Amino acid sequence: MTTQSRFRLVPMRPRDPGEEGRTASTLELFFDLVFVVAVSTAAVQLHHALSAGHVWDGIASYGMVFFGIWWAWMNFTWFATSFDTDDWLYRVLTFVQMAGVLVLASGIGPVFEHRDFTVLIIAYIVMRLAMVAQWLRASRWAGPTRRATQIYAAGIAVVQVIWLGSLLLPTDLFYVALVVLILAELAVPILAENTGSTPWHPHHITERYGLFALILLGESLLASANAIIEAVHDDHDLGPLIAMAVLTLVATAALWWIYFWPPHHNAISSFSSSLVYGYGHFFIFAAAGAFSAGIEAEIDVITGRSELHQPWASFAFTIPLAVFILGIWVLAIRSHADRIVNTVVPLAGILVLVDPLIPVPFALTAVILAVTVAVLVWRPPVDEVR
Repeated sequence: MTTQSRFRLVPMRPRDPGEEGRTASTLELFFDLVFVVAVSTAAVQLHHALSAGHVWDGIASYGMVFFGIWWAWMNFTWFATSFDTDDWLYRVLTFVQMAGVLVLASGIGPVFEHRDFTVLIIAYIVMRLAMVAQWLRASRWAGPTRRATQIYAAGIAVVQVIWLGSLLLPTDLFYVALVVLILAELAVPILAENTGSTPWHPHHITERYGLFALILLGESLLASANAIIEAVHDDHDLGPLIAMAVLTLVATAALWWIYFWPPHHNAISSFSSSLVYGYGHFFIFAAAGAFSAGIEAEIDVITGRSELHQPWASFAFTIPLAVFILGIWVLAIRSHADRIVNTVVPLAGILVLVDPLIPVPFALTAVILAVTVAVLVWRPPVDEVR
């Protein structure tokens, strides 16, 4: 039985990385729900920026905003796999982070519209300071990993002070500071883990990543539904809108199939591999969110409400598709696939990318993705064959 203090708190000792039956808790699933709001808001703002013709500004703003969303989610996820106690204090601090995510979502609009990062950064700091409290609590019972937990707490706290100070900088210096601070955030886990690795549960971690991928793919299903809704109210563009809805559904299903084809838990067998897997997912997750925005932008093109023009407008969704496919191939598929799969999957990513330039009177993307899925069904991961 787990012992409790007089405050009904469970000692925050490192979890067993080989614990049987470890799965995502209901609190973790609840935590993910607030990110649905943040991701949806970021995708909507990217969609509006693309349709207004502000392509590069929209992409840059989306990248910065999505970093805050992804980094807050990822830090909680890796902490939870090592120190989740699920007592009342752990839950309260998690709720504080959830509140921070909701406030962060409200600050996404000002970033896209006025380059105002004030609300976004303050909300982000609130989330990160809650993590500082978690790491300080964990350091009391961390044993051999105590030094790592202390570096996590100190490193995160120092970076948050600098984030706050960055709000006082003029615009030009602020963007330089933004890049430096993002690099500093990424450096904290590297410094901490090199002093004493915190334990992680491979199956639990990869399940959490899979659940977040599902949230992002759900945004794409919403885009497909929006295409059908537009078609119902627009007889003139009925055919193209229905075709876009079908394309989106096929593409989303294919992304799901491709993502969950390999055994992800084998991709994080060491600190270096977990670092590549964890950090590399920024591009996969950001691409999944941008795909839905690209579909919405394409709907605006079809209905004549966009500053974008074909064939360039189609890159708004083919680039995210290509990044997602190539990213998951590099991180999880390549080392578990035979020569055929390792040829077909990256080739599919490249063909999807250039689809708008191929002189064929219909979108090849759906066909390319369907063929890719067929190959994955035909050629299972080499781990299963053995």
